[in-house]
Amino acid sequence: MKKHLLFLGPPGAGKGTQAALLSEANSYLHLSTGELLRKEIDLDTDLGKQVKDIMNNGELVSDQLVLEIVKKNLDKDNNGWILDGYPRNLSQVHSLNDVLININQPLEIVFYLDIPDEVLIKRLLIRGRKDDNEKTIKTRLKIYKETTEPLIEYYKDLALLENIKADGDLKTISADIKQKMACR
Repeated sequence: MKKHLLFLGPPGAGKGTQAALLSEANSYLHLSTGELLRKEIDLDTDLGKQVKDIMNNGELVSDQLVLEIVKKNLDKDNNGWILDGYPRNLSQVHSLNDVLININQPLEIVFYLDIPDEVLIKRLLIRGRKDDNEKTIKTRLKIYKETTEPLIEYYKDLALLENIKADGDLKTISADIKQKMACR
């Protein structure tokens, strides 16, 4: 059965990991915005050239460009898909909704990976990426809370949201996601 899913949660909550596991188990297309942008650059497409110039200047890729790249990949849907990292704000939600209505592939479930800030900060510090220090992590969390958290209420109001306790181990989180999918 085809599914059209979205993973929401703060940076480091495990969205990419859980989306990849679910995608692999169900042959869903996993659309990670960051990976899609890098793929366009690597393929040296017209979109990729635009994205590369923007990123090389240290700017954020516009909502319109990201939407174009997501839409281009959604059109390839065959077994269902998982969005990871997009949309990030209410403006992007409304643009995405228009696209999904046009291609008749509405979102069916939005998984919110809920994790306490202190657990998240510890997890990100252990991960040890160059840009993962306590100050940058707290800044990213602040931006997330301002721009992305309103999506949680939006999707809750549409009865699409499934809350996932994301501070447990990988298998427990995966089992919770699968169980909630089975109930829909």
